[in-house]
Amino acid sequence: MNRQPAVAGSFYSGDAHSLTEEVKRHIKKNPANKSLEKIRAIGIVSPHAGFMYSGDVAGAVYSRIEIPNTVILTGPNHTGLGERVSVMSEGIWNMPQGDIEIDGKLANAICQASIIAEKDNQAHQKEHSLETQLPFLQFYRDEFKIVPICMMRLGLDECEEISRSIVKAVRQTGRSVLIVASSDMTHYETHASASKKDKSAIQQILKLDARGLYNTVHDKNISMCGINPTTVMLMCADKMGAKEALLAQYMTSGEVSGDMDHVVGYAGVIVK
Repeated sequence: MNRQPAVAGSFYSGDAHSLTEEVKRHIKKNPANKSLEKIRAIGIVSPHAGFMYSGDVAGAVYSRIEIPNTVILTGPNHTGLGERVSVMSEGIWNMPQGDIEIDGKLANAICQASIIAEKDNQAHQKEHSLETQLPFLQFYRDEFKIVPICMMRLGLDECEEISRSIVKAVRQTGRSVLIVASSDMTHYETHASASKKDKSAIQQILKLDARGLYNTVHDKNISMCGINPTTVMLMCADKMGAKEALLAQYMTSGEVSGDMDHVVGYAGVIVK
C-alpha cells in the first residue's frame, strides 16, 4: 500500500523544491574543511517537531552521518492507533521529494523474531514522528529503504525484547542499517526547567546507558515522548558494538519563538 504524507504543508513544506530549500537552511555546512569525514553511525536521536522549531537540531545530526541502504525508523505513537509496537512491513511512503520503499524482508524478520512487534499499517497513517525524518534522509541519499516502527508505552523488559529482535533480524538479513530514534524532549515547561531536566536525560544517552535513561526519564518525570524508541535504539547499539555517543545540538523551541515559558526541548545525538 501507499502511505500519503500526514504533515506535509504543516510541519514542513509540501512542495519538493521549497522543501529542499527548507532542509538546506537547517543543515550544518563546513566550508573550512570540505573533506570532513561523515560518521558511520549505528543510531541517532533526532526531533520531530515542525522544521522551523526543531529543524536546526535534526540538521545538525543528519549533516554529520552516512545514510546506509536501510534506515530503521523508530518513534512514539502519538495517535493511539494500531498495535503497541506497529511495524509497517510492506508498501511505499509517498513524500514530496520522491517515494520511499519499505524493506519488507527486514521488517518481516523483525516481526518474526519478536513476540511484541506486530505488522500494522494503521498506526503509521497519521503519525508524524517518523515522517519528519525523511526529508533530511532524502536530502543526503536518493535511494534507501525504511522499516517504520511505531511504539506506545513499553516496559524496560519489552524494550529489551524488541532490541534483541531488531539486532537478530539485522544479522539474519545482513543489512547495513541506521537506527533512528525520533523524540522530542521536555514538553511545555520553562526554558530553564526543560534544559535542566533534558540535560540529565542526555547525560544517560551520552553514557550509552539505556536503562539509566529510561529510569531517569520516569524518576524525574521528564516528558520525553520518544523514551521507548531511544531506549530501544541504545539497547540495539550496545549489542551492535557502540563505543560512544556525541551530542550534535540541543535547543528549545523558545530560542526560535521567543516564548521561554512554554517550550519543547530538542536533542540531536549520534551513537557510533
